[in-house]
Amino acid sequence: MNAFVAILFASLLSRLGYQMARSPVLPSFAADLGALPELIGIIVAASTITGVFVKLPAGALSDVLGKKRMMVLGALFFALPPFLYPFVHDAWSLLALRFVHGFATAIFSPVASAYVAGLAERGRGARLGWFSSANDIGATAGPLIGGFVLYFTASYSVTYLTVGALGVLTFIVVLLLPDLERTAAREAKTFAARAAEFRQGVAEVFKTPPIFVAAGIEAVMYLGYGAFLGFLPIYAKKVGLNEAEIAIILGAQLAVAMAAKPITGRVSDRVGRIPVIVIGLLLCATALPLIFRSESLTAFVLAAPLLGLGVGAVTPVTNALIADLASARRLGAAMGVFGTVWDIGEAAGPMIAGFLIGRLGYAATFDVLAAITAAVTLGLIALVRDPKHARP
Repeated sequence: MNAFVAILFASLLSRLGYQMARSPVLPSFAADLGALPELIGIIVAASTITGVFVKLPAGALSDVLGKKRMMVLGALFFALPPFLYPFVHDAWSLLALRFVHGFATAIFSPVASAYVAGLAERGRGARLGWFSSANDIGATAGPLIGGFVLYFTASYSVTYLTVGALGVLTFIVVLLLPDLERTAAREAKTFAARAAEFRQGVAEVFKTPPIFVAAGIEAVMYLGYGAFLGFLPIYAKKVGLNEAEIAIILGAQLAVAMAAKPITGRVSDRVGRIPVIVIGLLLCATALPLIFRSESLTAFVLAAPLLGLGVGAVTPVTNALIADLASARRLGAAMGVFGTVWDIGEAAGPMIAGFLIGRLGYAATFDVLAAITAAVTLGLIALVRDPKHARP
């Protein structure tokens, strides 16, 4: 099987199940268990908090132990934890399980990104755009399927057992991925040599500040986007929408992001990374206040794709920017740093929003998050030079 096609399929399946488990099912599940908005924000962010602590070592270890090995380990966490959700009967148990389930994307995501980025340098932005879109196909179908399964079965247990079945399928596909690295050379290394290589990889990445700048860009975007994913279902229910309509809104946003990513990745290969990122951040800053002032399905469906277009411009291009900045031997560690900083933003978004909503309300909270995004965009324009020259 072609390596690029195989990793696209594996990533699509992993994201399909993971997003089914998350939005719109998870916030509703937490609320039905009696969680208040502050705790809901933490529950939504829990799996992302796991990523903050795990993505860097997982990425760096993949440079030492091999990317396929680490992806198989990550796939185990897609396959096993979902079968525990039917046994959850209180919000604090749900919080603990979300921390465990978070190991799935914390291990798999940065390593899969490094796997794709390492296939070839030429056309990297376009390839990462297709990879991100494959994730988004799963992420688009996940909320739709999750929302409809919950709506028609009225059962969180059935919904999460479906997630478990998808996780098992993901694990099987990852086992079949081609291993592109030289296994024999990797096996010959001693533990001490591997530990030294791990430390060197982490140190090399930490000595490259632009990697942190690029990762920070994504983190700022996910500050607002993570809050959107966490609180859209609750806000939409408040204004009278049902689970199926919420799934349509999330699906519309993700469908636009999915369609945009290969295009924005290819454009960034030609004109540079920073201009595309700036446009994407401004679109996100515009969309958030509009979404959380919407009160009808039509208004939501018109505003949400604008956010999808912004996310579609930022995510694949920052991935490509990270790969441009890192050496080929340290792609795993670089993607781990990127994923860690990204997850800080994604985790902070729901938590910050949860506390602000109780004090300011939905509209003012997302005005604040949009203002932060816009301010960082202006700083990016003024202070950051594009390290990649436009290609002919």
